[in-house]
Amino acid sequence: MTLASSPVSGKPAATSHWHRRMVSGPGRLFEPLLILAGLLAILFALVYPMVFILVGSFKAQGGLLASATAFTWANYITLFSGGFGRFLVNSLVICVAATALSTLVSVNAAYVFSRFRFRGKGLIFGSVLFGQMFPWIVLVNPLFILLTQAGFTNSYTGMIFCYTAISIPFSVYMLTGYLATVPRELDEAALIDGASRYQVVWRIVFPVLMPGIVSTATYAFMLCWTEYLFALAFLTKPAVQTLPIGLYQLFGDDRADWGAVMAASVITTIPTLLLFLPLQARLSAGLTAGAVK
Repeated sequence: MTLASSPVSGKPAATSHWHRRMVSGPGRLFEPLLILAGLLAILFALVYPMVFILVGSFKAQGGLLASATAFTWANYITLFSGGFGRFLVNSLVICVAATALSTLVSVNAAYVFSRFRFRGKGLIFGSVLFGQMFPWIVLVNPLFILLTQAGFTNSYTGMIFCYTAISIPFSVYMLTGYLATVPRELDEAALIDGASRYQVVWRIVFPVLMPGIVSTATYAFMLCWTEYLFALAFLTKPAVQTLPIGLYQLFGDDRADWGAVMAASVITTIPTLLLFLPLQARLSAGLTAGAVK
């Protein structure tokens, strides 16, 4: 069978006919509905656990399936009367300090990797990223020996050191990629005007780099905030234990107080939400820019 050509596009007429049927037929309406249904299903899967936990934290027995219908603050009162606030304060101190230190080191390291050429640069940069390849369980034993010899077990200092070390590689990688998008002419103009390298980094590059810094700092904070393995191994004294350990202690040998568990889960989530939501726009911009090199 010979197909006549379209007078406009030059394509066979039969092909244009089937193309018009696919675009203007029932599939044109069905496809958006299918996409919308998929998005709603994903949204439900993401939101439902949080709603379940939030509502369950205000029920005496915990959980949406609990027989109690009245809402109460009893779970939160029980939680904080048992000393859960101590875990919250410990996590805030350790994670904020580790995030600040990690960001400080990463900005300087990323600037060096991005702006300078020196022998062994590729090897050193690869070595920084190489630390990310080990499963954390492998690092527990050597880090425990190191911290014990230094006298840093059961201390803020030891955990800040660990969390800074594990968050630096990804932060350096992201900030180096982001710095590649910042024109070098900014540095050169500042140097010509008499600024030192230190002034160039913190007065010229730092404001321009802010979206990337926000994204890496948010990642570092969330990484430290949810870390459990190192906290379990290095913090044996209740006075310095962090939130993940506090959550674990709510589970008994034969039963768990699900109301307290859900109240603790809500409290654990609030700081990350307070940090993430206001910075969401800058976080997206920083991740996108840092991914393009």
